[in-house]
Amino acid sequence: MKLILIGFLSGIISGMGIGGGTILIPSLVFFSGLSQIQAQGINLIVFIPISIVAIITHKKEGNIEGKYIKPIVIGGLTGALLGALIAVKIEEEQLRRYFGIFLLVIGLYEFFKKK
Repeated sequence: MKLILIGFLSGIISGMGIGGGTILIPSLVFFSGLSQIQAQGINLIVFIPISIVAIITHKKEGNIEGKYIKPIVIGGLTGALLGALIAVKIEEEQLRRYFGIFLLVIGLYEFFKKK
C-alpha cells in the first residue's frame, strides 16, 4: 500500500510537469530501504509511462510548442547520458548529498522567486 501511495503522489506531480522524482526518489530511499542509485533507476523506468500519459494530455490541451522540442530533446539525451555515467561512478553518499542540495536549491528558488 505504501508503494502505491508513493506512486500515486509522484504520478500527480509528474503529470503536472513538475517532476515526480522529487517525490519518488526520496520516498523510495526513506520508506523502502532502497539505495539512492536504485531509487533513481526505478524513477527512470516509472517516468516512461507517466510521461507518455502527460504528453498525450498536454498535446490535446495545446500546451506543447513544437519548435522547442528538438533542441531540448537533444540536450536532455546528452545530459541524461552524461548524468548516468557520473551517477554510477560516484559514491552513493555523494550522490545523495548532490540530490539533496539540488532539491534544496530548487525549493529555495521556488519559495523566493518573484511573480
